[in-house]
Amino acid sequence: MAGHSKWAKVKHFKGALDAKRGKIFSKLSKEITIAAKLGGGDPGMNPRLRMVLFKCRGANMPNDNIERAIKKGTGGGEVATFEDLTYEIYAPHGVAILAEISTDNRNRTASEIRSLVTKSGGSIATQGSVTRLFQRKGQIIVPKEGANEDSLMELVLDAGAEDLKVDPEGFEIVTDPAHFEAVHKQIEAKGVKVEAASVTELPTVSVPLSGEAAAAVSRLLESLEDHDDVKEVYSNGEFPD
Repeated sequence: MAGHSKWAKVKHFKGALDAKRGKIFSKLSKEITIAAKLGGGDPGMNPRLRMVLFKCRGANMPNDNIERAIKKGTGGGEVATFEDLTYEIYAPHGVAILAEISTDNRNRTASEIRSLVTKSGGSIATQGSVTRLFQRKGQIIVPKEGANEDSLMELVLDAGAEDLKVDPEGFEIVTDPAHFEAVHKQIEAKGVKVEAASVTELPTVSVPLSGEAAAAVSRLLESLEDHDDVKEVYSNGEFPD
């Protein structure tokens, strides 16, 4: 789930139960269709589609599903017009949340998101008050057994990465969004196993949580993630493992 550590999120995403996995695939299919409609079905010429396909690979989404979604977006049929929005939210206990949304009905989605947030004890924040607590960065996760620290450090810094962070489970490579693809390609070209790769929102300040506070914020994060129009959820909550 989005509120946990980056490693917990990767494990949750990859190990989702069948019901949850179906929901993930459905959302990814929607993202693919929108991206293909807007920019065409060739990922080499469509950056938005490339980014969605990175996520699909991390979720082990079958190629048949991906191809169907691309054809739906490029087939010339009637596809609803979607609008991209970002909701800035304050959860209970001072946790900041960003929710990225694609919707074909702004008013319906606004009402539903506001209801979810209010029922969970949170509030919709004023514009800019939450985004200032995050930085948009490329993030590449490499498991501990996937690389040697010194070799990986040299590789990613030469490729244009900003930082390589080490923890007991592996390596987190941080890049400027503009350099994300170049760094990712260099890593894969060297045969290094990548657990997850995306352009994401990283918090500049974290809020430690435990006990009931962690549970309350987790419930709100899960409610947002389950909403059909929500693509991504980011928070600055720091949860216990």
